[in-house]
Amino acid sequence: MYAIVEIAGQQFKVQKDQKIFVHRLDAEAGKKVNFDKVLLVENDGKVSLGAPAIKGAKVSAKVEEHVKGDKVIVFRKKRRKGYKKKNGHRQCFTAITITDIKG
Repeated sequence: MYAIVEIAGQQFKVQKDQKIFVHRLDAEAGKKVNFDKVLLVENDGKVSLGAPAIKGAKVSAKVEEHVKGDKVIVFRKKRRKGYKKKNGHRQCFTAITITDIKG
């Protein structure tokens, strides 16, 4: 059984007991969160498709921790002008574990 769910503006294919990293959520570590925007549910070969979302379907997850991703270096340069600019960025993520899929 799997589902395609929209979490924080992105679509994820999730299964039960799967751990995924999503953009930072406003939930404390250890809390449960529910996602109602389920776009597709597959259960034993039977596919339910929403337009755009399936009514009554939800995906439950547990917030494990808040982490930062790998550093990305942003480097800009204009040749022969003496212009160089170096900047770094680390994206904030939330690690969640899918606990239940109802659809």
